[in-house]
Amino acid sequence: MAREFQRGHKAKISDLTAGTDLYVGVQISGPGLTFDISCFGLDADERLSDDRYFIFFNQPKSPEDSIQLLGAQSGDTESFRVTLDQIPSQIQKLSFTATIDGAGQMSQIAPGYLRIVAGGEEVARYSFDGSEFSTERAVMLGDLYLKDVWRFAAVGQGFDGGLDALLKNFGGEVAEEEPEAAPQQPAVPAQSQAPAFAPPPQAAAPAPSFGAPPAPAQAAPAPAAAPVAGTTPPAPAAPTSPQTFTPPGQTYTPPGAPAGQFTPPGAVAGQFAPPGAPGAFPGQAQPFGGGTQLAPVPPEANVRVVLTKYAEAPVGDRWTEQNTNLVRATLTKDAPILAKQGSMVAYQGDIDFAHKGSGLLGKLTGALTGQGMSLMRCTGNGEVFLADEASRVFVIRLQGEQIYTSAQGVLAFDESLETEVRRIEGAGLPGGGFFSMLFSGTGAVVVKTRGVPVVLPVGAATYVDGNAVIAWSAGAQAVTTTSLRLRRSGYARQTTEAVNLQFRGAPGNFVVVQPFEV
Repeated sequence: MAREFQRGHKAKISDLTAGTDLYVGVQISGPGLTFDISCFGLDADERLSDDRYFIFFNQPKSPEDSIQLLGAQSGDTESFRVTLDQIPSQIQKLSFTATIDGAGQMSQIAPGYLRIVAGGEEVARYSFDGSEFSTERAVMLGDLYLKDVWRFAAVGQGFDGGLDALLKNFGGEVAEEEPEAAPQQPAVPAQSQAPAFAPPPQAAAPAPSFGAPPAPAQAAPAPAAAPVAGTTPPAPAAPTSPQTFTPPGQTYTPPGAPAGQFTPPGAVAGQFAPPGAPGAFPGQAQPFGGGTQLAPVPPEANVRVVLTKYAEAPVGDRWTEQNTNLVRATLTKDAPILAKQGSMVAYQGDIDFAHKGSGLLGKLTGALTGQGMSLMRCTGNGEVFLADEASRVFVIRLQGEQIYTSAQGVLAFDESLETEVRRIEGAGLPGGGFFSMLFSGTGAVVVKTRGVPVVLPVGAATYVDGNAVIAWSAGAQAVTTTSLRLRRSGYARQTTEAVNLQFRGAPGNFVVVQPFEV
């Protein structure tokens, strides 16, 4: 049975199938709309550094045949064959996209899907419809990407600019040239028999002849308005014409501009003259100071393109690390969270924020234990973004487990977790000990640190400064050391550690420390 994905969901391919020979099918349609479906082979920087791995109607396969365009079959508008173990190491991601050829927008599309078939069985499906989009003319549907192992992500991210916007997002541009006759879709050599990974037959269509070209009536003509330059498919061992794709760092000619009239930013004054641009501002005879004139910002560097790298991260699970300093919690009405007061930086949806008293944490009092917390209770349906003074954050997920931490190091946690204050015994401390918090159950704790934390295994004698400790496993025993010099810690600019903790425990226990002292 196929695993259903929603936008932002991810999974390892090995969790879906043991095979590496995959069929990727896309079904997309809309009244009066025509679509071009493509695959971008990207490098580790998510750039199209080798245009031979832009697989579309006019370049139906990669040089070593690891990615092949197969055409419409078995109810799919377009389909691909992907052999993961044959993809070259420089290709780290395959992005499957759909663009509208002509007028229209993605909000008009009917319900469709992207699916993965392996061994003749559908193993994954991401369903979508027009309600997920608005004025977009291009959309990234899903990714196969390498992160230790190959994984699948349902993306569903759109672009208003169509194919041009997609190319620029991946680091390339489309060069205009004289219109040519629309080429027919090249035939893909037929195979003697359907391979084992062919998709299963559907009720609406017979089982595909996997790898055979579609019937001539099904051949999609090339876009007539702005074809990608260089329409002759390349030989397997040779790159395509550089007119098809301009990698970063090479000269770009904007649509409609005569050759030689555009010079990238940073060119010497006088060598850049976009059509209609004056030589200087009105009343200005030469650039200020007589130095090099700054080139205008090229028209493709619009706000959406510039800010793409800061786009919201796809939803993982309930807790998603947006970046190193920001975490997002996805809330439902029956599963509230508790967070440090003032930590909310943004939210989406119907979210209610209310003060939560210290009674939840067993009547904690900061004056007595040093573990007091001012909490807010977040309830509703939506997403809330949390941060605290640009501290680094990471999510600790508990599955019926326990972990100790300090209240000052906690940003947020699931209300379903049980919390308890525990005292670390030690001589010479007020009240006879140092206090910590114990989290138990199933849920997540979001911990904040100053700098990148380090996880240390607990050995026979592991000592940590009390101000640097963030968390430790429940099986580790913590005691204060006798080398404490409490008197000096009462003075400003002290040079001696205030509290030192010694950790003991069986192999497998750990302690998390931050590279910062309060």
